[in-house]
Amino acid sequence: MLGLSLAVAVGVGACGSGETVREDVWQERAGGVSGGAGSGGKAGTKGGGKAGVSGEEGWGGAGGVGDAGGEGGWSGAEVGGGGQGGGGGQGSGGGQEVEAKGAPYPIVLAHGFFGFETFAGLNFVTYFYKVKDRLHAEGELEVFTPSVDPFNDSEVRAQTLLAQVEAIVAQTGRAKVNLIGHSQGGLDSRIIANLRPDLVASVTTFATPHQGTKVADVALGLVKDPNGQKLIDELVKIVGVPLYDAAGNQTSLSKSFVQLSTKTMEDFNVKYPDQPGIFYFSLSGRSKYHLGGADCASNSEPEFVKKMHKTTDGLEPLLTTPGLILDGVSLFPAPHDGLVYAKSARWGQFLGCVPADHFDEVGHLFGDRPSLFNNWDYLDFYVELVSLLRQKGF
Repeated sequence: MLGLSLAVAVGVGACGSGETVREDVWQERAGGVSGGAGSGGKAGTKGGGKAGVSGEEGWGGAGGVGDAGGEGGWSGAEVGGGGQGGGGGQGSGGGQEVEAKGAPYPIVLAHGFFGFETFAGLNFVTYFYKVKDRLHAEGELEVFTPSVDPFNDSEVRAQTLLAQVEAIVAQTGRAKVNLIGHSQGGLDSRIIANLRPDLVASVTTFATPHQGTKVADVALGLVKDPNGQKLIDELVKIVGVPLYDAAGNQTSLSKSFVQLSTKTMEDFNVKYPDQPGIFYFSLSGRSKYHLGGADCASNSEPEFVKKMHKTTDGLEPLLTTPGLILDGVSLFPAPHDGLVYAKSARWGQFLGCVPADHFDEVGHLFGDRPSLFNNWDYLDFYVELVSLLRQKGF
């Protein structure tokens, strides 16, 4: 989210990761594997399965199933591709779609504001810094990190993310996915769960401003603050530094701030309510040496959160200005991670707060460790979080 943008201002941040999911994914049918079939494909003569639609893009459809298998060639790999079909598949129950596989569902990591495919041409720098690699090492091989427009509102971003989720479901053969969204990525995930609840098993949001953030209000001039001009000056520097890959003509920095404002999020929560059958979890970071208090209280804390109760975190210096904005003039400021109040991050089943600022939560600044005497490890955190989802049957 905004945290990454401040890092860019001094030329050191980390940025978003993304991967393009194959569009020529396969669909399983009883008669074999099928993408799009060449024009020569046809069903078997006795109860045979049907081949793919003629001329679709993708791999040619397998032949139909039945006593006399159909001819479903492999020649339909190109749009409009035709050609002589091969031999028909063998089996029973022709023409029936194979039921999508259940849990464990794939993990989809949705990045926040300013997240992107590559950073300044550094392909090894990712938003969820080395998280995917660590999960792979732990045996989680179906982990995806799609990228969306880094500077836009969540309705625009969610449409891109949804298309990639649909492709992930088709590619893996799973019925659903588990969405884990950091910052604005959590809002994108909630939209997808609302629009396509059939594709989502769970939504976990981390440091997502469900009630908006005062930082966005100040940036938009909706709330006056003595640090407001300094914040704007820093943001202007960011926009003027062409470190990111081309974001396209549709990108809109102002839309991002409007999306994250407190008023917009009031309307958002009415428009995109939680859907029955989907499990919603949330977590927050807490920094500036705050222990959390009531805003971090939870009756559902997993052990990997509970064990960090007495650990505190010092705020990353690059988050000093937004941190001051969130503190305001209070002698006892509410807990936050430098950009999002813990109270605003609560949604669904709240799992508690971890000692981390907005950068620490995803390993920004190239996996930089939290402050001195803080042994919280974000890579271990994601391993334990995914393990918790697995234990719950997702």
